[in-house]
Amino acid sequence: MYRVKEAFYTLQGEGAQAGRAAVFCRFSKCNLWNGRESGRATAVCDFCDTDFVGTDGQNGGRFDTAEALATHVASLWPSDTRSARESGLRPYVVCTGGEPLLQLDEPLIAAFHDQGFEVGVETNGTLAAPAGIDWLCVSPKANATVVIRECDELKVVYPQPLAMPERFRSIRARHYFLSPMASPVTPEDGRDPVKASNTRKAVDYCLQHPQWRLTIQMHKIVGID
Repeated sequence: MYRVKEAFYTLQGEGAQAGRAAVFCRFSKCNLWNGRESGRATAVCDFCDTDFVGTDGQNGGRFDTAEALATHVASLWPSDTRSARESGLRPYVVCTGGEPLLQLDEPLIAAFHDQGFEVGVETNGTLAAPAGIDWLCVSPKANATVVIRECDELKVVYPQPLAMPERFRSIRARHYFLSPMASPVTPEDGRDPVKASNTRKAVDYCLQHPQWRLTIQMHKIVGID
């Protein structure tokens, strides 16, 4: 049984794949926060701004088999995914959460591949990744132990007192990004002074440490999911 909060077609908003069309498959549950405000103060990750509780989001639901979920995700791509792959296009699915590695397994990755998808994953890195992932983005949180030591993309939400970039020097990645931390709840006027301040701090860090690059949440700027 796979539990999915929501799934939708959009553009990837962050990191090395920013601007790329993708189906986002957001799995329910996380191992660093229960997703409820009552548990935020004691959570390992206490700044998350994502709703991953339940299966009631757009195109969310429970899926008994890997094939059923992969077929559902393929239905959200604007054309036939297998034909697109054969013509040279690479349909892309991003498995996120919550923490997707609580549910994503090799049968589901294989089912996505059978549908013609390239499979991307955004994980906190605390769980071992199954074989077959095409693009792995690790985003460490607070003092949680990271067990993944090699990935395509390392994305650190900045600043985190317990997860500063220096702590992750031993992780091998093709790309290193800092993503400015935002307020967990956006103010009613849409302005986020916390994020504005942290963006400046992230810019300064990247200028001083050129290995790191700034990534911003483009999807929020342009107003898409």
